[in-house]
Amino acid sequence: MDTMITGRHFEITEAIHAHAQDKMAKLPRYYDRLTKVELIVEKSDDHTYRVEGICHIDGMDHMVATASDGDVYHCFELLAKKLERQLTDAKEKIRNHKHSPLN
Repeated sequence: MDTMITGRHFEITEAIHAHAQDKMAKLPRYYDRLTKVELIVEKSDDHTYRVEGICHIDGMDHMVATASDGDVYHCFELLAKKLERQLTDAKEKIRNHKHSPLN
């Protein structure tokens, strides 16, 4: 899985990059067809950070989640939880899909 991190009005340091990589590395265990995660970190004027995560999955639409907080590290944790929930729900929807019986 590839992880791409970009910053808007914000410079991505090595520590932030490593923390984001660590959090997003856990996502493939929730959905194995995950190919790429794009992270966009944005800093607003009032010293809050907004992180947007876009998950690219083979054969499905992209999943998007956002998180906002005063601490950029906490934003990545919130984002990871949201994406984990979305990926788990998508996997359960596919797994529990019941076909109508053929007559």
